[in-house]
Amino acid sequence: MTDSFPILLLVMAAAALICRMLGFMLMRVMPASPRIEAALRATPLSVMAGITALALANGGLAEALALGAVVVLTVLLGSDVAAALLGVAVVAVLRWVGV
Repeated sequence: MTDSFPILLLVMAAAALICRMLGFMLMRVMPASPRIEAALRATPLSVMAGITALALANGGLAEALALGAVVVLTVLLGSDVAAALLGVAVVAVLRWVGV
């Protein structure tokens, strides 16, 4: 993890918040079609993909294994937030072990 990671994380979180807020503001003016609703629901997933891409680009084997664990846990648990938190634990354990 670099010194700029917290800044990047805050910028991505702010971008997701702004996108969602603007989407809901636009929904007041224009009727929401199923396509617009799908785009609003996909915003958090795109932010998570950006965070994952950064972790994989700067990480190593532990991050790649944790990503695989997160994908499996998301399918098993049905909760992307719980899977992401467990993925952080997987990375911590793998680094503690020395991977």
